[in-house]
Amino acid sequence: MTNIIEDIYSPLLVEHGFTAEPDNNRFGSLGLCWRLSEKIGKGYYWTYGQKDLFDIKIHDFYFHEDSFLEFDLPQCLNVTQYESVSGEELTPYRRLTAGCIKSVIGGQEPYKILIHKKIPIRSIGIEIMPAYYEDYLKRQYPGEYTDLHEAFLSLDQTTDFPEMARLLGQVKNYGGQGFSAKLFYEAKVAEAVALIAERQKKSRIKPASRLSGQDIRQLETVTSYINDHFAFDLPLERLSKIACMGTTKLKISFKLYHNCTVTEYIQQRRMSQAEHLLSATDLTIGQIAQTVGYTNAGRFAKLFRLSTGLLPGEYRKISSG
Repeated sequence: MTNIIEDIYSPLLVEHGFTAEPDNNRFGSLGLCWRLSEKIGKGYYWTYGQKDLFDIKIHDFYFHEDSFLEFDLPQCLNVTQYESVSGEELTPYRRLTAGCIKSVIGGQEPYKILIHKKIPIRSIGIEIMPAYYEDYLKRQYPGEYTDLHEAFLSLDQTTDFPEMARLLGQVKNYGGQGFSAKLFYEAKVAEAVALIAERQKKSRIKPASRLSGQDIRQLETVTSYINDHFAFDLPLERLSKIACMGTTKLKISFKLYHNCTVTEYIQQRRMSQAEHLLSATDLTIGQIAQTVGYTNAGRFAKLFRLSTGLLPGEYRKISSG
């Protein structure tokens, strides 16, 4: 029987500069807290696992330098909430966004991520293993079991899942110990699974048709145009003409291709450029706001905080310190 923490995550954490501190009860005495080497960064990574069924992970650390990480996730279904983060996933490319609830399916291709220097990674995640979602649940609920793999996959990345945000916040702030803590974590894992399954059930629609080769080429064209002009006003009608699609088809096809809306994609490009300008130039925040496409510095600051968990001035101070 696999011990999730000892067999999988302990070697991975040691490889990336973490040292176990058994007496550190930062997020609860039931789990194991790890400290990041001062040479690499600063902060903690807390883990708690229940046999081969599930694990809970809390991140609160940062790296001194931009860090590219590549590792093999075990076969699992993961849901994580980011409170603060700055970086990009690379398989496929996706900007990590503070405040989002994100699912990851493990056991496939290596997970690759670029983490930006000095910006705290604060997150809380629950990970369930095959022994939980393929064996335990099937035995407990014969005839009622749903395909959780598809449910987690459909979650993808969203900022509109308040029930899950509330649950993960309760897990992070709990800090209990002993038998009662074990019961608490087991119940919260079951509740998280139920929330994801119910979300898929409520939002289920007819499967979208696959994109044709021509659709993909047109989407690549409009994506290249957005990448070159993200700082300008990009009305949907203009993008639709470039893509040779109606506005409704463009919105649906773009979401299928990029797993985000046109507006979200444009904002991701703007925020990535804003991060670079804040850390690498002396431009004022107002100038940076205008450079990436916002005439209102207040709105820019609000969107930047939603994206990274930090205000632009806070980001500049941390990244330049």
